[in-house]
Amino acid sequence: MTPRTVLVTGGNRGIGLAVARALRSDGHRVAVTYRGVEPPDDRLFPVRAEMTDAASIDAAYARIEAELGAVEVLVANAGITRDALLLRMGEKDFVDVVDTNLNGAFRTVRRAAPRMIRARWGRIVLISSMVSAYGAAGQANYAASKAGLLGFARSLAWELGSRGITVNVVAPGLIETDMSRKITDRRRAELLRITPLGRSGSVEDVAEAVRYLAGDSGRYVTGAMLPVSGGLGLGG
Repeated sequence: MTPRTVLVTGGNRGIGLAVARALRSDGHRVAVTYRGVEPPDDRLFPVRAEMTDAASIDAAYARIEAELGAVEVLVANAGITRDALLLRMGEKDFVDVVDTNLNGAFRTVRRAAPRMIRARWGRIVLISSMVSAYGAAGQANYAASKAGLLGFARSLAWELGSRGITVNVVAPGLIETDMSRKITDRRRAELLRITPLGRSGSVEDVAEAVRYLAGDSGRYVTGAMLPVSGGLGLGG
């Protein structure tokens, strides 16, 4: 396909890094945002950005536009967790997770959309989670933030479709990342029990789904949620 300028937020590790590498291997110009450690890949263009700060996001876009051109493919992946049961969860823990995961996606999409609209072409992929469908004790904040992405995407599909822009959601299940390795053995066993394929997935599995939606093959798909979960949440 035509080489594009791509932005992957939270692209310095885990799913985001795998997505960035996959799209870079297709010949795209790929920028990634990070907060702490830069991505371990010098083929990517790293920019520091804070998802809770619109000015920081705007500055990151300005650098990307100056070096690589206007963002044509946006993968909103950046996210955090602050797990706790409801009665032990402070308001800040809830607000910060929603502000990063959901509001951060809003800020990055809003910044990219005007250029996509003018070009009459664009791909937006939001990285959610299957926890948005089945819920999880101790993750009310995370599940709420990830569930909100689907409503956001479907509304944008209506708003932006006439301009040749697709907006979709990828919802991973149990994927082997630094975040998933922190869950207890009991929780892992429970998740595998309700996963029809009976195993966890890899970050490359998620990257392949994003690759499809971001490319020419996904041109007639919009407003969809694509689970990459081994069947976790099936029928939920």
